Amino acid sequence: MKDKELIKRSIEEIRATLPVGVTLIAVSKYHPAEAIEAAYEAGQRDFGESKAQDLKAKHELLAKDIRWHFIGHLQSNKIKYIAPFIHLIHSIDSFRLLEEVNRHGAKNGRRIPCLLQIHIAQEESKFGFTPDECLEMLAGEQWRTLENVEIRGLMCMASNTDDREQIATEFSAVQELFKKIKARHFSDDKKFSIISAGMSDDYPIAINHGSTHIRVGSSIFAE
Repeated sequence: MKDKELIKRSIEEIRATLPVGVTLIAVSKYHPAEAIEAAYEAGQRDFGESKAQDLKAKHELLAKDIRWHFIGHLQSNKIKYIAPFIHLIHSIDSFRLLEEVNRHGAKNGRRIPCLLQIHIAQEESKFGFTPDECLEMLAGEQWRTLENVEIRGLMCMASNTDDREQIATEFSAVQELFKKIKARHFSDDKKFSIISAGMSDDYPIAINHGSTHIRVGSSIFAE
């Protein structure tokens, strides 16, 4: 972890490069509460975690105006830990998971905002719908019966490669998929507006291809 002043400076430097309308999510997974507090003191309010129990513990410990984003692979049996307060779940990768989030939303008397995770990377280890699977799921219209979730947009991770053209092609494909889905299913829904794409190494490319939310960890907190 960097010291507090370096964390603050990193936050300010990244923010200075972002266009209006792009949200910086500081990926605080694996980092202690002190690191999050340093970023918070620099004005940062959006933080990303990938383990539900860690997120719950930090939520209980830290300022209540933090907007918590769940960005990891979400297991059905862990939804209960985050359902009461989560600001946005980025990683819905199946209709069954969306149903489970809906069930916990009903239990907690809230509509939980979610993103559909799209698998565009070359790595098989990454999760998400293929573009065709996503289109098929939405075309089935069954998701419209889920009253305690809100589908707000798409999330993706590009391939772990130094080939900037490949990364750009992948982000561009998600941008086009977003436009298609918006026109077909959410044309009257202003809340369907989010593309969560881009991390420390590739977020400028993601922003060039429509990303509204970038997830940056190592550039802020160190590896």
